[in-house]
Formats: sequence, structure tokens, C-alpha cells
Amino acid sequence: MATRTILVFQNDASKYTLETTITAVVPFNALEESSRLLFKDASEKHHVIITEKTIFHPQGGGQPSDTGVLKGPSGTFTVTAVRTDASGQVLHLGLFEGSSSAFHKDEPVEQAIDVEKRLLYSRLHTAGHVLGASVRHLLEKEIENFDELKASHFPDSASCEFQGSIEGKWKDSIQKKLDGYIAAKMPVQIEWWNEEDFRSRGLERLIPDRSLVPAGEKARVVNIVGAEVYPCGGTHVDTTDLCGPVTVKKISRKQGTSRVSYVVK
Repeated sequence: MATRTILVFQNDASKYTLETTITAVVPFNALEESSRLLFKDASEKHHVIITEKTIFHPQGGGQPSDTGVLKGPSGTFTVTAVRTDASGQVLHLGLFEGSSSAFHKDEPVEQAIDVEKRLLYSRLHTAGHVLGASVRHLLEKEIENFDELKASHFPDSASCEFQGSIEGKWKDSIQKKLDGYIAAKMPVQIEWWNEEDFRSRGLERLIPDRSLVPAGEKARVVNIVGAEVYPCGGTHVDTTDLCGPVTVKKISRKQGTSRVSYVVK
């Protein structure tokens, strides 16, 4: 059984460099098929590096993966995409620079992420949750069968989806609610909850599927204090105002669901 990668970013998203150790170096073509399918644009020139710990956020939960570099005694490796395999190992896909030789197992490396991208993705992710909270608090009792479904926090396609038909007339009200939450500088806290923590707060609807939380471990949640709580593995800003200006672009409806798209500036 492969050892899960320690996700340092889940406890400290402001850590942009990290000293860690390589546990595996695998040519892309040598990966198991299930892992190869996680990457769309990889070629036989690519390798996957697995490390004991990582500050790289793998793509998932609606958030794009970090990019950056790994630097070690053998050279430099440019990380172009990051995913998590079925065993919980984080796969850093990329290319060795120049004539650099492949890294070796147990070799020390320094990870460094693209900070500008990380900050953008964190702003987008928090903004998506603030938008979701705004819509819920405004329309939960107004829209029949309302519920939050899923979200994308990618720069060019950021949106939140909801069950129920949200008419365009609500756009300005959603924007006003959203602006209020952003201006309030609400703390965005990372917490770890067990099932009783959810139940004691009347949030049974948010209890994650047992298959998503390893036995004996707590679920990671993002608590936007004063607004809403979300089970979430992504990275976030510390207070809502750090999202920057967030604009509701449009509301679209299809087959009983509604999508509210947004942008950050």
C-alpha cells in the first residue's frame, strides 16, 4: 500500500517553499493507466515526481493545480500539473530542465510554487464560497428545492451551481449580499471537524461521505465566520476582503439547476 503524501498546504497555505524528500521518480509512460488518465496533455518526455510532503495543491474540488519547480542536487524539474492518485499520493507532472538527469529516490529537493497563481486561485476559491453563502442566505427560503451543488474556481470559468431556478431578477440582490460579505472582512478559518461537530451546529447536510474521509480522521472545513461553512480541501485567503472585488457576471438556468458565474479583479 502506497503511503499518502503529507499535504502541507492544508495546514499552511502561505508556505511557498518546502524542503522534502523524493519517494519515487516515474516516467509518464510507466505510470498505471488510471494515473496516466489524470493528465490530458502529457507526453513520453514527461516524468512524475512523488515526494514525502508537498505544498503543491493538486487539481480538485474545483481548484486548478499549482505549478512551480522542484530543485535538487541533480537539477531542476518544472512542475506543469499536479494530481492525486487513488492511493492518496500526489503526482507532480513535469519536465527536467536542460540536460538535468533524473532525480533519485530519497534525494532531498526544495519545492517552490508559483506564488502569483496560488494567490489568484485562493482568491477565486474563497470568493466562490462567499458567493455560495450569499445565494444560500438570500434565496434558500425563496427557491423551491434549493441546494448548493458544485462549483468551479478556474479563472476563466468560475461559477457556482444550485438546485432550483434562480431568475435573473436576483442578480443585483446577490451582488449586494456578496459585496457586504467581502467588505465585512470576515475571517476565513481552516478547521477540522468530526461528525458530531457538524451535528452540534445543525449542519448534518454538510457531513462528508465516509469514503472521502479516512477512518479515524476529521474532515477539513473552511469556516467563513458569520457566513457559512464548507467541507473543503482547497486553499484560501485569510479574510473575505482579500478576495478583492468580486463581480456576479450572469445567471443561467437549465433543467432545474442554475449557474451563477463570477470574476475576481
